Amino acid sequence: MTPVTGAIRIRVLGSGTSAGIPTIGCRCGVCHSEDPRDNRLRPSIAVDVAGRTLVIDTTPDFRAQALRFGVARVDAVLFTHAHADHIMGLDDLRPFNFHQGGEIPIYASAETMETIQRAFAYIFSHEPSESWIPRLSPQTFSGEEAIELFGIPVLPLRVSHGRGTAFGFRIGPVAYLTDHSEIPEETLAQLENLEVLFLDALRHKPHPTHSTVQRSLQHVEKLKPKRAFFTHISHDLGHERTESLLPAHVRLAYDGLEILVPGAGN
Repeated sequence: MTPVTGAIRIRVLGSGTSAGIPTIGCRCGVCHSEDPRDNRLRPSIAVDVAGRTLVIDTTPDFRAQALRFGVARVDAVLFTHAHADHIMGLDDLRPFNFHQGGEIPIYASAETMETIQRAFAYIFSHEPSESWIPRLSPQTFSGEEAIELFGIPVLPLRVSHGRGTAFGFRIGPVAYLTDHSEIPEETLAQLENLEVLFLDALRHKPHPTHSTVQRSLQHVEKLKPKRAFFTHISHDLGHERTESLLPAHVRLAYDGLEILVPGAGN
């Protein structure tokens, strides 16, 4: 895989679980926390690399995320899987089409793309529309080899999400994995020599479709990235207390966090 050169900037657009935090109707301490890091939108990041901005997942909060965290352009979107908390903001790509003056490529597995095209049939039908719809160029990946986006190599990373499959992505020395219950050995082998690793860490208690804090710490110990960040966090985990129990090089992600990897390369 061609190495990525130059700096990579990661912006965390959302670090929460599927219901977001605060969760509607919940009266727990985290949902009513005054720590802004406990206020979590649905999980997504923007990666600025080689003069391009790649967004991973368009959550139902995507409009708010783009406005709040200064996403000025979107050159491509990568989808991890087709659950609602990862795709339902797709229509909010429309303003980027208008300002950028062209189609935006979106990348997903064949299964995920089929669901996206069914859920947003009005976007992908070739019939004339009376209203303003996103202009998107759908591209599928097999998960067996890297994708070249504008000369930037992106490696899909297959993970287990309960009984289903999701994907993470590696861009140079940065890898982002959300929504995983298990990481296969062949994927773990693709996660060596990382500067920054994002992992799912929903809560302490086991869950059928998500990793726990303890399980993700085990992955960090094995893979030895220079820095690790946990995401897709539920309201079971308060930011300050949870971080106080983690190793110094492992932090909880939070909405608005920016991470710079200078002079990155494999």
